[in-house]
Amino acid sequence: MDIIIPTFNPGLSEDIDYVKEGVWPELRRAEANRFALILKEELIKTNRFGAIRVTPNKDATGDVYILGSIEESDGRTVEINLELYDISGNQWFSKSFDHEVEETFYDVYRNNGKDPYVPVFTEAAEYIVDKLDNFSGNELNSLKSLTDLRFAASFSDDAFKEYLNFDGQNFELLGLPSKDNPMLIRTKAIRVRDQLFVDHLQDEYEFFNSSMNDSYSMWQKESMLESLAASKARNKAVGQAIFGVLAVGLAIASAASGSNSGYNRNVGRDLATVTGAVGGAILIKESFKTSAEAKIHRDALEELGRSIDLEVAPQVVAFEQKTVKLTGDANQQFAQWRAFLKKIYLQEETPEVQF
Repeated sequence: MDIIIPTFNPGLSEDIDYVKEGVWPELRRAEANRFALILKEELIKTNRFGAIRVTPNKDATGDVYILGSIEESDGRTVEINLELYDISGNQWFSKSFDHEVEETFYDVYRNNGKDPYVPVFTEAAEYIVDKLDNFSGNELNSLKSLTDLRFAASFSDDAFKEYLNFDGQNFELLGLPSKDNPMLIRTKAIRVRDQLFVDHLQDEYEFFNSSMNDSYSMWQKESMLESLAASKARNKAVGQAIFGVLAVGLAIASAASGSNSGYNRNVGRDLATVTGAVGGAILIKESFKTSAEAKIHRDALEELGRSIDLEVAPQVVAFEQKTVKLTGDANQQFAQWRAFLKKIYLQEETPEVQF
């Protein structure tokens, strides 16, 4: 089965108070590309699929689509939600996967250079393989035939509509054209070229990921340490708060019984300590953003994550002695490419049309 993994939904919305929720929008957009690529790599390791391609959206053609969204990512905890559909529109599952990085992860030498989030993607890949095992060989072959026809129909709906039924939600394969059907042969040749174009995009995603790797790894480690420090500070603050409440109660009792005021001064000191601990926990969370040492990494991540759409250099591509210049981000270039392919197909159907 050929898998399409569109870049993840970064989980951003106008309803989110980014500061309050501790969400860094630019980082999330960069992660949207990175997470799709890591999932691809974990699926490849299973040796159970055909081509696995990361794409700018779900307009690319494949047998199975994995739509991911980021629910949480703070360096210590990562949670993703995956929805898997096949080319017929049938949903295989919708499920969340989460992982908490072990406190000792960065203390273990063999973890050097490893991404602490990988286990969540390994778990997801294994789950997808289990779901695949529920399908028979005939069912999977039928899906691949449906993929060919849906791609063909995107160029000439009238030529292939008798073989497809669409009920508003799902596609059903009603039959197959003959193997020597000229239009089917033609669209299969176009699809091969389309796959090569998407394969080229994989290099762009790999380059993007390598560009952010060092800065992102530093952010993960810093955020993990900050999270642990904040957690310890909160626990300490809770303990001190309990002590403070008891102290206040004792002070009141002491005052009521005519005790001296020295103990009340101690109560004030303890409550100030509690306040300081809580404030310290809040300040710790901002250290990666304000540390001069981390500034170059922070700026790099912000630059990479300004847009969810992967930036791709303008390129001139050719197909059957015709060329087109593609510009813009990956999403825009893919749309221009598909329009180019359709224009070539229509020109062959009606040669009198000028290209």
